[in-house]
Order: sequence, then structure tokens, then C-alpha cells
Amino acid sequence: MASTFALHSGVFAGAGAGAGTAARGRIRPRRQTRTQTRTQTRTRTLRVPLPAALVGMGLALVPWMVLLATQGAWPWVGLDVLEATGLVGTGLLLRRGDARSALTASATAALLLTDAWFDVTTSHGAELAQAWVLALLLELPIAALCGRLALRRG
Repeated sequence: MASTFALHSGVFAGAGAGAGTAARGRIRPRRQTRTQTRTQTRTRTLRVPLPAALVGMGLALVPWMVLLATQGAWPWVGLDVLEATGLVGTGLLLRRGDARSALTASATAALLLTDAWFDVTTSHGAELAQAWVLALLLELPIAALCGRLALRRG
């Protein structure tokens, strides 16, 4: 009785008298515009997992530390070891979903800011230009990323 009532009163989508009731009852997925499709495609192709990127950045510092060690710049090697450890540690903690990643991210951001500051203020001549390039293109953006991570996770 209830099903007969529902059919005759039009409660079900597409219910009614006549042909085509099955076609009217289907739910169609929403079509995407070209802009949405292009944006989604571009996002998918450029996306690198953040934990892997942080670990990669930390490991990329190893050759730089070797170069500094051959020149006898041991204080800078020590600072870069701390930065690399912070980047790798943050990446690994993020991968595990550990909330302590906020702590390592904030410490790494502070180390990167300190490194950029001392590189720029202690350099002279051609080294000063190199210090500014490294600070603006590498150290400060990575510090901003780590700071953002620390604020979002904390």
C-alpha cells in the first residue's frame, strides 16, 4: 500500500504516468568547467609530498656541508648539520602524522633565519652577493614554509 501511494503521489523522482520515468530518476554527476579541469590537472602534476620534499632538502645539504668542511668552516658545518637534521626530522614526523612536527618545524625555521642573517651580515664583496642569493632563494622561503607548518600543526 505504501509503495503504491508513493508511486501514485510522485514521491519518487521520476514517478508519474508515462514513458521515460527511469531516465528522469537518475542522478547525473555535475559537469566540470574547462578551468576546473585544467586547475585540477596542473595541481596533480606538480604535487610533491611535503614530507618527502623536506627530507630531500635536508639530504641536499650534505654535499654543501662536505664542501664547507674541506674549507675548514666548522661553525657553518655545525649550523648546517642542525638545519639538515631539523628538515629530515620534520619530514619524518610529518609522514607519521606526529604533532611534534610543529616543534621541529619551528626550530628549523629559527635556524634557517639565523643562518641567513649571519651569512648576510658576515659576508663581504662577492660573498655578499652569494649570501643574499642563498638567503632570498633558499633559506628564507624554506624558513617561511617551516614557520607555516609550525603554525598549522601547533
